[in-house]
Amino acid sequence: MHSAPRPLHSEALENLRFIRNTMESARSFTAVPGWGQVAMGVTAIGAAALAARQPDFSRWLITWVAEAALAIALGAFALVRKARRANTPIVSGPGRSFGLALLPPLVAGAVMTALLYRTGAREVLPALWLLCYGAGIATGGAFSVRAVPLEGVSFMALGLAAALTRSGWGDLWMAAGFGIVQIAFGIYIARRHGG
Repeated sequence: MHSAPRPLHSEALENLRFIRNTMESARSFTAVPGWGQVAMGVTAIGAAALAARQPDFSRWLITWVAEAALAIALGAFALVRKARRANTPIVSGPGRSFGLALLPPLVAGAVMTALLYRTGAREVLPALWLLCYGAGIATGGAFSVRAVPLEGVSFMALGLAAALTRSGWGDLWMAAGFGIVQIAFGIYIARRHGG
């Protein structure tokens, strides 16, 4: 027994949905790890609390550099895991573009950190880090889902606020950005774009 043929308009709509999804994934990097960002945010809040207790600039900087290394490891692990599950290439197409746009602001931030460490200018580092990370996320986000550039702009706004407030508030701004903003956007991306 034969089943009734599908109406042409429903098949056309299904084909259009497939084409739209294919084009969307081809032009945007969808492997941004939401749950990885949540993990990075949780460790950043802990690092902010620990850094605030450090007796000198060197130990404060070591705390944040260790947090950055941990965040990179968590983010990379979550990114690779999500990309494999979604069969999304990381080193080609939008993933490559995302990485190449993210990298220059991060390298600039690292170089400026070394220069400012030599001068003992601890008070400007939170603003610098939030601004550079935000710039990297905003530019890399041009190749990702819509929430990512907005996340980058949020980091930059907090960096500006850190630059305009008292130097003793640096760890609070870092907890707000690398912690709360990262967790909030991570949850949104995980729920909206699958992990």
